[in-house]
Amino acid sequence: MRTAIVTGISGQDGAYLSQHLLKKGYRVVGAERRNASGQLWRLKKLGILDQIEFSGYDLRTTDIQKIRNKLLLKFVYLLNCLKRFF
Repeated sequence: MRTAIVTGISGQDGAYLSQHLLKKGYRVVGAERRNASGQLWRLKKLGILDQIEFSGYDLRTTDIQKIRNKLLLKFVYLLNCLKRFF
């Protein structure tokens, strides 16, 4: 089974991309920041929350590369947005 990891999975684009990938037969791994608030209502509304695996990550480190290598991924969709307020 083909596997794709999607960062920013709780956002609009990530949720719809995940739905599309699932329909195409992909295994979808949702990457969330470890300090994310866990707003997964879009995935629940689309009826796909229970079909997604989740993995925590920190883009400031090499976590995403470690996840990619561990899962032998060919596809990584980076849709996240890191916000920093000064």
